[in-house]
Parts: sequence; C-alpha cells; structure tokens
Amino acid sequence: MRGGGLWQLGQSITRRLSQTDKKSITRRCFASEADLKKTVLYDFHVAHGGKMVPFAGWSMPIQYKDSIMDSTLNCRENGSLFDVSHMCGLSLKGKNSIAFLEKLVIGDIAGLAPGTGTLSVLTNEKGGAIDDTVITKVTDDHIYLVVNAGCRDKDLDHIEGHMKAFKAKGGDVGWHIHDERSLLALQGPLAAPVLQHLTKDDLSKMYFGEFHILDINGAECFLTRTGYTGEDGFEISVPSEHAVDLAKALLEKSEGKIRLTGLGARDSLRLEAGLCLYGNDMEQHVTPIEAGLTWAVGKRRRSEGGFLGADVILKQIADGPAIRRVGFFSSGPPPRGHSEIVDDQGSALGEVTSGGFSPCLKKNIAMGYLKSGSHKAGTKVKIVIRGKSYEGVVTKMPFVPTKYYKPT
Repeated sequence: MRGGGLWQLGQSITRRLSQTDKKSITRRCFASEADLKKTVLYDFHVAHGGKMVPFAGWSMPIQYKDSIMDSTLNCRENGSLFDVSHMCGLSLKGKNSIAFLEKLVIGDIAGLAPGTGTLSVLTNEKGGAIDDTVITKVTDDHIYLVVNAGCRDKDLDHIEGHMKAFKAKGGDVGWHIHDERSLLALQGPLAAPVLQHLTKDDLSKMYFGEFHILDINGAECFLTRTGYTGEDGFEISVPSEHAVDLAKALLEKSEGKIRLTGLGARDSLRLEAGLCLYGNDMEQHVTPIEAGLTWAVGKRRRSEGGFLGADVILKQIADGPAIRRVGFFSSGPPPRGHSEIVDDQGSALGEVTSGGFSPCLKKNIAMGYLKSGSHKAGTKVKIVIRGKSYEGVVTKMPFVPTKYYKPT
C-alpha cells in the first residue's frame, strides 16, 4: 500500500546533488514547491538534511544524509522513523458504521475483535481496487482507517457518495477526517524497546494488527502495531502539535540507532517485503484476487458477498484469475515498472510493476503480473529492459522474511 520509482528517483537526486550545484538542482527539481502541502515535520526534515521531493501533492523527504541503501539496511538492523503524515486517517462512527463499510470493502469487519485491524481493499463495481487500506475496529460503532495520500480525493469522494445514499435510507453513520493529527511510522527491531520508554502501557502484550489509544510522550495517540517494511513496528497517530516533540523523543531514546528515513528506503523495504504499492502493483483495473490478496476476502464475505464488484471477485476465487501478481529474481540491470516479461520464444507473458536492487539480498528483485499457468515459483522467464532480454525466475514472496510481532 501506501506512485513508484522512488528508489530510482532518490538515486538520481543523490548523483545530481554530488555532481552539480545544489541550489540549481533545488530550483530545477522543486520548482513547484510552493504549491505542495507540507507536514508539520517539514522544517524538522530540512534541518536534518532531508532531500525534499514532490510526492502525491506533498513535499516529502526521499532520503537524508545517508544513502537509500544504508537507510534500508539500518531499518532491518536497528530501526527507522518515517513521517507518513501525508496519508489520510479517518474515523467512521455510528451504529451502522460496519454495515456501511462492508458495502465498500472486501474484509470481514464485523468479525474483527474490538481493537484489532486488517488490510483490506476498497473496490469498484467491476471488482477493481480503488485503494488498499488498513481498517481497525476500535469499537462496534467506531472504525478507524488509513488510506493512501495519492488516493485521498477519490477515496473520500467515493466514501462520501455512498454514505449519503446510505444515510438517506436511514443508516446511522458519520465520519471525521483526522487532519488535526500527524502519522509517524516507527519500524525495525528497536521500535518496541524505544517506544516503551515513552509510554506506561506494556507493548509486549500488543501484537501485530492490534490498536490502542494511549498516552505516548504526554499526548493521546492512536497506536497500531503495523507498518510497511516487513519489520516489527508501529504507526502512531499523534495530535499535530505534539508530532515534532514525539519525533525528537523517539530519536533521542534510540541513542542514534533509529534514523529518520525517507520514501526511497521505504520503497525498497516494502518491495523486499513483497508489499503492493498502489498505483504500481494495484490499480482500478486490477482485482484483489489478481493482486494476490484473496486471503483478505473474509470467509463470511465469500458466502454473503454484498460488496462492490462481489460477483467478479467471487467468480475469480472460484475459477481462478487470468493474471496473478508474482515475484522475480533477475539478472542484468534491475527491472523497472512496465518492463515486459516474455517466454523463451519472445511471447508476452506479462509485465513488471515494481523492481529494483535489494539492499539486503544484494540482487535484483521485482514483482509483476503473469498469465495464470506461468506464475508458479521456479518458472523461468525473460525480462526485457531497454530492448534487451535478461534471465529471470518466478519466486515466492516476501523476498526478505517478515518479522511481525506476536506475543509468546
């Protein structure tokens, strides 16, 4: 979840900054800076050497003083702190909130225990993915969800349109968009021990996917044990007036081991974890089944349907999709989005949606879509890059094992 080519963009900016006058690069690359939205941590990023770039209408750090390679490795070894305040958090409230939301998403939200969440997908009438989202049932009449920054406007328009129709029929549901809050993602092996210094609640009892409202560093925060790196970690929704102080406290308590980390390393981390990036690996013409998210369609939802595009999605579950998202290892240059995938005879099989060099594995990794029948692990393919074919092989994902936390 949560645009593409961030790793490559970061490398390009790094090279140009080292070869050219930085002021001229800033003028050339960031000419639209005045039109971009800024998170409350913008000045904090700049003060810490953040290289700011336009992303989904926001000015966001793509990297800091260390390389994207080093940032990626440090997240896996120690930890990273990301500002993800560009993403949109919202709450649905009312006694019919769950019934309303289940018309729009594939997940079994009613079946969640209070204080737990799940990844789900907002679908359209054709079964395509409008967006992916993490949904938490706070209580039976309060649902909290986070949607992608680049999808904010279309998501909110979609939800609002259906909400008006639902309420016109007597449904009890309302919403609040949490623009008064910022969102920080703390990821990596040191995430829990560092965060524990700032709260009295026992984090060892909180498992992956669980949600709490608690005091962190003197502010009432929404804390979800989740993330977008494959590592253990948390997303912290904090009142914006406390966001900078919280970021400072987290970095201080880590004694320099947890570093501010930008979108470039976030992209390589999520790719290593085999996670979709909306706009690359998921789009409105791709169904959750084609994207490998069949598991996100709850058992009850499979029998009852009742969500947008259910007829298409349930048929694909029964019969199998025509295309499937898979992972690859490859030789030659790192594959990029839209690189064609062919067989030994040059016949088209599909295309790459995300790819790059894995800092952890020290080799090329990619994901993309293949015709069903060519999607099994071990299948050899060729990936076409700038007119030349390179050897590739289908492999299981995640590329780097995930480390999601479950209490013993």
